[in-house]
Amino acid sequence: MENTGLKKALKPIHLWGITVGMVISGQYFGWNYGFEAGGVMALAIAVGIITIFYTTFIFSYAELSTSIPRADGPSEYARRALGPFMGYLTGLAVLFEFVFAPPAIAVSTGAYVHFLLPSVSPIYGTVAVFLFFILINLIGVKGAALIEMVATILALVGLFLYYGAGLPHVKIDQLFANDPFAGGWTSILAAIPFALWFYLAVEGGAMAAEEVENPKKDIPKGFISGILTLAICTVGTLFVTAGLGGGKGDPADYPLPQALSAVYGQNSILPTMVAVIGLAGLIASLHGIIIGYSRQTFALSRAGYLPRFLSRLNKQKVPHWGLIVPGLIGVICAASANFASGLIILSVFGAVLMYCLSMISLFVLRRKEPNLERPYKVFYPLVPGVALALGLLSLYSVIRYSVLTTKLPILGVEIPLQWIILSIFAVGVIYYWVQTRAQLRKSEDPSLKTELGN
Repeated sequence: MENTGLKKALKPIHLWGITVGMVISGQYFGWNYGFEAGGVMALAIAVGIITIFYTTFIFSYAELSTSIPRADGPSEYARRALGPFMGYLTGLAVLFEFVFAPPAIAVSTGAYVHFLLPSVSPIYGTVAVFLFFILINLIGVKGAALIEMVATILALVGLFLYYGAGLPHVKIDQLFANDPFAGGWTSILAAIPFALWFYLAVEGGAMAAEEVENPKKDIPKGFISGILTLAICTVGTLFVTAGLGGGKGDPADYPLPQALSAVYGQNSILPTMVAVIGLAGLIASLHGIIIGYSRQTFALSRAGYLPRFLSRLNKQKVPHWGLIVPGLIGVICAASANFASGLIILSVFGAVLMYCLSMISLFVLRRKEPNLERPYKVFYPLVPGVALALGLLSLYSVIRYSVLTTKLPILGVEIPLQWIILSIFAVGVIYYWVQTRAQLRKSEDPSLKTELGN
């Protein structure tokens, strides 16, 4: 039987570091596509809605992660609550988030490198950075938590440097430029998919919740401090960038240095410093999410949802195929730099679908397994109810205003994003019925055999 007794060594400061570190790159790029989608004020309102959503979600998700401390996380919650098939679909949604987020971050990393070294092609920089961190994870890195913490603090220093340099030059009229409410509520809903990028992957902190020394006291401290840090940074980043005119023109993958360059000039030291420090934030998130997708792939393979070879370990105890196979998909996507906004949408779609399924699982488990040991309990049903309602609103917005309106250029052909998503899920469903059910029937877990009708 799998040993799920993890060492309880984390304090609130560690939860803060993990929560902020996994997300911090979202401050440096991606969200700015929301200016084009909805406008400055619409994006600001969308950010407010999403901040409430993530605050309620992270506490609800902490109950699940402390109650069911499994490496496959969301897929196991859904499997326990909704059955093996829904567990499998939830696992696919997790892979959407964790496989497509790294190439999106890598694209921005390449863009920041190009900003600093114009002679380096953004595509070459993107692929080189992605491959480098895949290699680093293959070899195995000790002290990853320390690296993440240092990179996170550097990224925060870069943000506050940006605020200090940008605030004196903010023009309030820029916030209301281009008829910000021309689209009404539609413009707010259209901006929600990109507002989500400010907090995407914050659930990484909750995934470590079962390792907290004192869950009842330390989880609220760690998560509240993490969410507050991200909320303050989000307000500052959005306000300063919009006030410097960053809401006008075509969105770039390096919006912060671009906004400062408009004020101080391309050759100024300030935009360069923010770009250099910003790379620390991008690297922190890229490294963390690469670890995340390899572990998710490994766990889903070990559970029988994916081919068994993906859970094999090398001599360094690293799931090398679980790292390489999704990584190659990511490298191919990252090499197409014009995919940036499309990659963000794919990742956000998978994340929000997983969030909704996780909240539904929480409600079902409260009724289905009332005696389940819950080291940490969320204020039920209000907090998960708000999270589920706003999650469904976000899922609708992502599908209606991003998935259905986006096309990706693949081999010179513009392919609607919804067909790509449907094709991936169709292949996944066929694989489940042809192969996965047979693998799950061999499991020693009696609940699986009962649910599969064996």
